[in-house]
Amino acid sequence: MIVEFGHFALVLAVVVALFQTVVPFWGAWTNDTRLMATAKPAAMIQFGLLCIAFAALTYAYVVSDFSVANVASNSHSTKPLIYRISGVWGNHEGSMLLWVLILAMFGCAVAIFGNELPQTLKANALSVQASIALAFGTFILATSNPFLRLENPPLDGRGLNPILQDPALAFHPPFLYAGYVGFSIAFSFAVAALIEGRINAAWARWVRTWTLAAWMCLTIGIAMGSWWAYYELGWGGWWFWDPVENASFMPWLAGTALLHSAVVMEKREALKVWTILLAILTFSLSLMGTFLVRSGVLTSVHAFAVDPERGIAILLIMTIFVGGGLALFALRAGELRQGGLFAPISREGSLVLNNVLLTTATATVLVGTLYPLLLEGLTGAKISVGPPYFNMTFIPLMVPLLIALPFGPFLPWKRGDLQGVAQRLITAALIGLVAMVATMALSVRGPWLAPLMMAIGVYVMVGALQELAFRAKLGAAGREEVLRRLWNLPRSVYGSTLAHFGVGMMVVGIVATSAYRTEQVLVMKPGDKVEIAGYELTFKGVAPYRGANYREQVGTFDVTRDGSLVTTLNPSKRVYDAPPQPTSEAGIHASWRGDLYTVLGDAQEADGGYTIRLYFNPLVRFIWLGALVMFFAGGISLSDRRLRIGAPRRSRRTPPVAVAPAE
Repeated sequence: MIVEFGHFALVLAVVVALFQTVVPFWGAWTNDTRLMATAKPAAMIQFGLLCIAFAALTYAYVVSDFSVANVASNSHSTKPLIYRISGVWGNHEGSMLLWVLILAMFGCAVAIFGNELPQTLKANALSVQASIALAFGTFILATSNPFLRLENPPLDGRGLNPILQDPALAFHPPFLYAGYVGFSIAFSFAVAALIEGRINAAWARWVRTWTLAAWMCLTIGIAMGSWWAYYELGWGGWWFWDPVENASFMPWLAGTALLHSAVVMEKREALKVWTILLAILTFSLSLMGTFLVRSGVLTSVHAFAVDPERGIAILLIMTIFVGGGLALFALRAGELRQGGLFAPISREGSLVLNNVLLTTATATVLVGTLYPLLLEGLTGAKISVGPPYFNMTFIPLMVPLLIALPFGPFLPWKRGDLQGVAQRLITAALIGLVAMVATMALSVRGPWLAPLMMAIGVYVMVGALQELAFRAKLGAAGREEVLRRLWNLPRSVYGSTLAHFGVGMMVVGIVATSAYRTEQVLVMKPGDKVEIAGYELTFKGVAPYRGANYREQVGTFDVTRDGSLVTTLNPSKRVYDAPPQPTSEAGIHASWRGDLYTVLGDAQEADGGYTIRLYFNPLVRFIWLGALVMFFAGGISLSDRRLRIGAPRRSRRTPPVAVAPAE
């Protein structure tokens, strides 16, 4: 009964989405305030109904109701509770329901917290948002209904893909979808502004708030996916330029450009056309990622290889919204009034350079991702575009971007002094040079560009800290004045500084682990020893172990350094009960220098040994720590009152007291 109740709630949510699409839009068109006011309760009701539907499906998974086809295909009674819950979105139907739920959640948030919005803009934006929910809600009911019953339910389910039975994968998809879907708000605001033909600094501030929230979720979602692939797939790497990885990376790049473009528009009312276009393109790339993952055109550990007919339906939805948004942009872009002028050497100019490089980088990733698919569709030929292409095209665009990154915050609006800023950053450049020399001294191998890139990463981190020091007049003012300035700095300044610092951390981690990684593949018998990166590993053997819903063979390695025991690593080969699929569980020792990474391979029956893969990944944790710093930086910026409602914090000073004149 609960399942049918959830199904009915989903149907009602689609009906409410239809109402929210039509009525508020008509109210904005006819300037009827009563009709426009219906957008808020409709958005709230739609979100509530979808919460009921999602809760009903989750209940079916928790109690293992195998009369529901979706549960029977993607769950098993022996699965731990956390994986029964995560199994809700570990499949096509459930993930699409989560997708629409998050879409409605963002619409509901705008309805509740968007009281400062002009009524017509709010009505139009919520109407566009509801139209997206209407399209995908109808798609779910027509082709991907998660509530369908089985006439003859099985005694147990088929189980969830074993590689998805991991804590990181329990949280990775919701964050990733929140990032994907969150950009729909920027799209809705852009279309609403084009419908009205009016856009201003307040619009940019509202868009920046919701874009920042989506960007935060996408940042942490991508990082969690990378971390999962690193320790779960047993390949020792953190990024492979997989097409599905690229499908999430492209909206992130475009969303980063949109954030910076919205800053220029908010402060100077410039780049209006560019900001509107980026808002449309960012969500378009999110829709394209949804299509790639669910169309069956890609084979990946991340992809849902489903019926191609569903992919055609998603492609049709994408064509309607992307084509409609771009067509409206083409009609209205010429009517948008341009903002203030600025010199090339200015903060505006630095942000324009940032956007040009980011969008060009997005285009290179897009070409590398789609070209093999288009070539196969047109000619039948199959080719693979891998890391060599992306490294040759993407990295050269990132180098000038990283070099220019610390300059932007130092440059004033309208016109700046490039030479003066360069002098302020001389300390960051010198510390980066020291890092380059130290890298060359400590490493006798690796690409010759690696020390330079390491220097650039350190330069970006120090440059970010120098911005705070400059704003606080560190070294030029007294201690009390410095502390007062630091205390009074807007939170958005701390947020941008931390975000840039996180970028530098990621660069250091990426360069170190890519250029100076150590790898060994060998056959070891119990008692054998091997040295790698200053560690000595002693193989103790392999023993069986039984888990809650899997069997595994667990290897044991004693790890010593300079004769002292450091840790014991236990990589394993695991086989799950349902479905009976093998996985590799890496044994990892993390230290400040990097990760010692061990993988247990197949048994060699001839000599009783096992194939062992060993890696040492220097500073690899900097990659995910940098992403985590960027996530928290976004949260700090989002907490800034001026970013949320466009007003500084009210003064805490006591109002002056009137003094009676002396008699």
